[in-house]
Amino acid sequence: MIINNVHIVTASDVIFGSIHIDNGMIRDISDTPSRLPAALDGEGNWLLPGLIELHTDNLDKCFTPRPGVSWPAASAMKSHDAGIISSGITTVLDAIAIGDVRAGGHRMENLQTMIDAIQFSRKNTLNRADHYIHLRCELPHNTTLPLFEKLKSLPELHLVSLMDHSPGQRQFISREKYRTYYQGKYHLTNSQMDEFTQQQLDFAAQWSQPNRESIAAQCRELGLPLSSHDDATEAHIDESYALGVNIAEFPTTLEAARLAYQKHLQVMMGAPNVVRGKSHSGNVSALQLAHEDVLTILSSDYFPVSLLDAVFKIAGDETLPHTLPQSVAMATRHPAQALGFDDRGTLAIGLRADLLLVKTHQQQPYIQSVWRQGERVY
Repeated sequence: MIINNVHIVTASDVIFGSIHIDNGMIRDISDTPSRLPAALDGEGNWLLPGLIELHTDNLDKCFTPRPGVSWPAASAMKSHDAGIISSGITTVLDAIAIGDVRAGGHRMENLQTMIDAIQFSRKNTLNRADHYIHLRCELPHNTTLPLFEKLKSLPELHLVSLMDHSPGQRQFISREKYRTYYQGKYHLTNSQMDEFTQQQLDFAAQWSQPNRESIAAQCRELGLPLSSHDDATEAHIDESYALGVNIAEFPTTLEAARLAYQKHLQVMMGAPNVVRGKSHSGNVSALQLAHEDVLTILSSDYFPVSLLDAVFKIAGDETLPHTLPQSVAMATRHPAQALGFDDRGTLAIGLRADLLLVKTHQQQPYIQSVWRQGERVY
């Protein structure tokens, strides 16, 4: 297959020409259009590597589309995969949480069902995107470590994150913000919220640090990539670095992001934060980190289509120090490097033909076609 008349976004440049695909691999990139009549005409649009998503909660939403509603697994997985591939994401780490912050939460109920759905759909080649698992470990919980030890050898597991959503920690250093968020989320009375807060503080005091240290040690032993979550201070980054973390996921302050970057951690922020221009929870803006040039990875988080939108928003902002290849790298090359995937993430000879044909109109990207390993999947 030859795709012709496209602006090919490589790791360092944009080349107008054609790309030759054979047996699922990139065989040649040319700076001249092909003369072969069978070549696919890209009509002058952009050709990007398939996007790589490290943290998405979309699968969870497909399994529980409304509170109290559990959707059939095969249908939920099919819907999730369709949303991912139609957003230009060809490799995705589906985020699955262990250790719920509240008894009776649906995350724990869906845990094995979601894992089974990912494994079943992979085994039977039902997915259009390449699906793996990101295991999110809620540290202040007695079930977290036993569950991690049960799941750590899953062949689909490619990322583990350390989370602590207890009062006074990371995302919720402000106790007032913590109270506002969870009281609103769970519709608690003042007395119920007081009881819930104390329970979480007790759990954190007993379980957070032992779980953090044990899970990090086992990840180092297994060679599993490890990310921190919602680092807020330089002390948090120092601790993460000492534990062997290689991704600072959603730092909440500029000081934390700066130090993470200085320590050569990948700094990941939410693409919705970029598209909206601010954090939905009042933390540091991803665009501010981009201005500081300390932002290295983008994640769609809770809205898959935001990933490509954020790439083009950053590239199109003349106040930011990023070319299109540099912004594309935040959703392709850098996440591939963080996972140790050396077969994808860049348009280069010898790599997988995971491709994305994108048309732009009024600075908005529109996906025309998606290929995974040379096969058109959208």
